[in-house]
Amino acid sequence: MNELVVVLQREAGNIGRLAVEHLVWLVCIPVALAIAVGVPTGILLTRWERMSGAVLGTASVIQTIPSLALLGFLIPLVGIDKKNAIIALFLYSLLPIIRNTYTGIKEVDPSLVDAGTGMGMSNLQRLRLVELPLALPVLMAGIRTATVICVGIGTLASLIGAGGLGDLIMRGISMVNNNVILAGAIPAALLALLLDFLLGRLEKAMTTR
Repeated sequence: MNELVVVLQREAGNIGRLAVEHLVWLVCIPVALAIAVGVPTGILLTRWERMSGAVLGTASVIQTIPSLALLGFLIPLVGIDKKNAIIALFLYSLLPIIRNTYTGIKEVDPSLVDAGTGMGMSNLQRLRLVELPLALPVLMAGIRTATVICVGIGTLASLIGAGGLGDLIMRGISMVNNNVILAGAIPAALLALLLDFLLGRLEKAMTTR
C-alpha cells in the first residue's frame, strides 16, 4: 500500500493529464456521437418496427466483437490514433442507446399517447411533450451504460496510440509492476463511478422537471 501511495504521488500530474485525455477523447466524443445517432435511430424504430429486429441485431453483433479485434480491424481503415478508438467506442455505445430509446418509448402508456393526440398534438409535439419525457429514465440508463463501457474499453485504446489512462496500465504491465497498473486502473474506475453518478443526478433533475 505504501508503494502504491508513492506511485500515485509521483504520477499525480500524469494521471490528471491522462484522465482529462481519457474523458474528452475516449468518453465524451464517442458517447456524444452515439447519442446523436442512437437516439434518432431508436425513435425511428418505434415508427418503423419492421426494421427494429435488423437494426438492434446488427448493433448487438457489433457489441459481441472483442474490443481488441475491433481496434485491429479499424487499423487499415483509419490508422493507429485517436480516430480509431473514437470509432470503436462509438460503435460499442450504439446498442444501449438505441435499445433503451426504443424500449423507453415503446413502454409509454398508450392511453397517454392517445390523450396527446386527443388534445390536437402533432406527431412531433406528442414525441417531444409526451413520449420522450416519459421515456427519459430508460433512455438515460442507456447513456449511463454507454458511458461506463467507454471508460472501461477506452483503457485498451492506448494499444493503438490513443492515450488515456490505459497508458499507465500498459506501462505497468510492461514493467510487471502492479502499483503502476493500479495507478491507471483506480482513476479509471473512479472516473466511471463519477460519470455514472453525475448522469444519475442529471437524470433525476430532468425527470423531476
